[in-house]
Amino acid sequence: QVQLVESGGGLVQAGGSLRLSCAASGRTFRSYAVGWFRQAPGKEREFVVAISWGGSKTYYSDSVKGRFTISRDNAKNTVDLQMSSLKPEDTAVYYCAADYASSWSGPQGPYGHWGQGTQVTVSS
Repeated sequence: QVQLVESGGGLVQAGGSLRLSCAASGRTFRSYAVGWFRQAPGKEREFVVAISWGGSKTYYSDSVKGRFTISRDNAKNTVDLQMSSLKPEDTAVYYCAADYASSWSGPQGPYGHWGQGTQVTVSS
């Protein structure tokens, strides 16, 4: 079992940067693939980015490719999302999610474990 807690959200102007962090409990976190998703008001939750359990493979949605970077530190049980060149359309609640390697279906999930989310607001 793994529990996830996101942090780092906030208010930023367009063009600015934020770094989100997903902290996980559990000694087996290194065996979990992790994804970031976001949900804007009135919209469906959408896939943003994912990273494999070892960190060797990353996957990005077209909307964030070249602007966002995912990384993980399995020694610290954290996965970070560096967001740059932020746009107002990036405004959403951002969630991290994890799924055990053997059951992971791919970057868009499904994922069995979810955090509570952190709000990111980008002003124009």
